[in-house]
Amino acid sequence: MLHARELAGDKCPLIVVFCLVPTFIGATLRQYEFMLKGLAEVERDLRSLGYSFALLGGAADEVLPGFVRKTGAGAVVTDFDPLRIKQQWQKAVASEIDVPLIEVDGHNVVPARFATDKCEYSARTIRPKIHRLLPEFLEEFPELLPAQSRSDEFPAVDWKEVRRWIDVDESVAPVDLIPGESAARAALDFFVSSRLERYGQERNDPNAEATSRLSAYYHFGQLAPQRAALAVAQCEAGESVDSYLEELIVRRELAENFCLHTPDYDSLHAAPQWALKTLTEHAADRRDYLYFYTEFEQGRTHSALWNAAQQQLLKSGYMHGYMRMYWAKKILEWSPTPEDALRIIITLNDRYQLDGRDPNGYAGSLWSVAGLHDRGWKKRPVFGSIRYMNERGCRRKFDVDAYIKKWS
Repeated sequence: MLHARELAGDKCPLIVVFCLVPTFIGATLRQYEFMLKGLAEVERDLRSLGYSFALLGGAADEVLPGFVRKTGAGAVVTDFDPLRIKQQWQKAVASEIDVPLIEVDGHNVVPARFATDKCEYSARTIRPKIHRLLPEFLEEFPELLPAQSRSDEFPAVDWKEVRRWIDVDESVAPVDLIPGESAARAALDFFVSSRLERYGQERNDPNAEATSRLSAYYHFGQLAPQRAALAVAQCEAGESVDSYLEELIVRRELAENFCLHTPDYDSLHAAPQWALKTLTEHAADRRDYLYFYTEFEQGRTHSALWNAAQQQLLKSGYMHGYMRMYWAKKILEWSPTPEDALRIIITLNDRYQLDGRDPNGYAGSLWSVAGLHDRGWKKRPVFGSIRYMNERGCRRKFDVDAYIKKWS
């Protein structure tokens, strides 16, 4: 937006366009409701500054080229997104218009294409590259100035009509997390003032309420990770500041790097060779328990802890990060094959998590099932050399029974 405002200057109108597809790779009413309410706030704030907002129905490659020609636009500025479908839309639009299409990376603190030009092996290899560039990119945003040239041809969006138009699964209900930029800024302020100090020591305890709960806002563009990084970096919370910035910048941008350079990021084909080898060697191992998608979805396993984690996901649209790792590891252990496990993990994550269909989710799924960004560990049945997690490990970290009582 800032770059587009700079291009437009004081003489050209700037039109903000959102292309809304009626159905999007497994998203349900839960995610659409959060997104649409956030977009309504975006429209209101833009109009208060004199900018036009247009909502187009359809995929960007279908509706945007015609809109560009109709309006006589001189350039198109779009955000970076490493996911396959977004990259395809971007290339298709660029090939259909006769004006520049400019990609600006607002997803990351250090733009993904600046940090490195290859798929990095692990956090260890990308960390120094990101840290070297942080002084250049981790800076305050300029103020977005009001529009000087206005375009009044786009009426206000009828958001109730938009909700009737979308074609999504309404059986997955919205959750009580308030969407939008204002709510995101309030959530960030609350984290910094009330939780950050405990983050370093208690972030892996799902009962401690020490995490930020900002991932949905990052995913839908309602809060820039850079905005959060600036707020956290100004605090004097020592270990907690370093720990959160490691997760927010290095680990998150490692996932963005992986998806950018790995088009089949949601497939076992994207796993490291050592992991594929060890999983193949243990493919025929006996599973003590065996479940399929419906049993996992409904939380009907033998494990009260796993079922509680699934209930947290179903009810809240969120699962604590440590539990998310345990949850996925057990799906690997209790599924017929690693391929089945990865499919179930991604499907459940994208269907119920507010932040589903995100690079973090795809990278985390492959970390759990196939050792992405990890190393080999002691061999075990089913897992081979893939990192193992169990309930005993959880009990050493937090009060498992309290977590089960809360969510069962």
